[in-house]
Amino acid sequence: MAKAYVVGTCDTKRDELLYVKRLIEDQGVNAELVDLSTRPAGTAGDEYVDVTPEEVAEHHPEGVKAVLGLDDRGKAVTAMAEAFKCFVRTKRDIGGMLGLGGSGGTALIAPGMRALPIGVPKILVSTVASGNVGQYVGPSDICMMYSVVDIKGINRISRVVLGNAANAIAGMVAHQIKAARGDKPAVGLTMFGVTTPCVTRVVEALEKTYECLVFHATGTGGRSMEKLADSGALSGIVDITTTEVADLLVGGIFSAGDDRLGAVARTKLPYVGSLGALDMVNFGAMDTVPEKFKGRKLYVHNPQITLMRTTPEENKAMGEWIANKLNECEGPVRFLIPEKGVSAIDAADKPFHDPEADKALFEALEKTFKPGPKRKLFKLPLHINDDAFAAEAVKHFKDVMKR
Repeated sequence: MAKAYVVGTCDTKRDELLYVKRLIEDQGVNAELVDLSTRPAGTAGDEYVDVTPEEVAEHHPEGVKAVLGLDDRGKAVTAMAEAFKCFVRTKRDIGGMLGLGGSGGTALIAPGMRALPIGVPKILVSTVASGNVGQYVGPSDICMMYSVVDIKGINRISRVVLGNAANAIAGMVAHQIKAARGDKPAVGLTMFGVTTPCVTRVVEALEKTYECLVFHATGTGGRSMEKLADSGALSGIVDITTTEVADLLVGGIFSAGDDRLGAVARTKLPYVGSLGALDMVNFGAMDTVPEKFKGRKLYVHNPQITLMRTTPEENKAMGEWIANKLNECEGPVRFLIPEKGVSAIDAADKPFHDPEADKALFEALEKTFKPGPKRKLFKLPLHINDDAFAAEAVKHFKDVMKR
């Protein structure tokens, strides 16, 4: 039976954790209290704890000694966070999770919550939830709730805030959202403004058969799509816009991290990809562009976003990076090279048109890519926003879905 997991450090927040556990159980929902304290191994535990720090620490790749009893609190918290993330991945009865923490506790709990699939309820009551919480939430669906007062004792404020969180998670666990009848298989697609015509045509061609989930390739978008893939929520991917790789390798603001395409390899999902918007690196307003790039070809996309044209050297590195990632994929893969341009401003007579830079990208990808029975590369004499290119993407997607 699905349970509500209540997580935190009992050596500092025992009363608060027991309070919310009791409220959850009062709603008729089973609750499991997980203690993430980093006290030395063997220290007397709490009789009310369901999962001890030792039990969590055992899941660390290097064992309990790598987690408990460390002199450096920062290292201990980091190690326990890793152990907790591994612990979460072994559980099959987590119906929802409620965490309580200050700055350290939030950093400790959030990675484990992010390891849960999208759709599993997650509430993190935190003293830092009124600020920038992107580093904690990431691509997940964690609900951050500001504690208002420090999580230190039950008082007139914390009693209500923590009580609301407990009742919320109890309700979410007790009333899970079920799949709707007639739900179509879901497909993840990546899009940028400069690849919108292509992705729009692909969606129009697929939407009668598939539920098309379009992600804006802004770093978080790519990570969110791959998080859904890891969660088993996608049946396939049409990754037209891999621009986040440019920001990763060159230093833009829309990087999805070095695990981009990692979920494709892990899940072996049917995958069709291309090189959308790899002609650009994204920065904020013009005055935020790093000094070392001020002499480069820049284009003001809007007052908040400035684009920088990638060079042949950068494109070569991106082509190799993408090909190496694709070479790790064992599922059906089709990757399409649009030889006449990779974005709306990379077409002939447009600001970022640079055949030499594009050629470096295409040649590096082709040279590094290792074709196989399931993994194929196609060069198309088309621009990425041509209707014919979208039609090719749809054709290849239907092919990999059959396989």
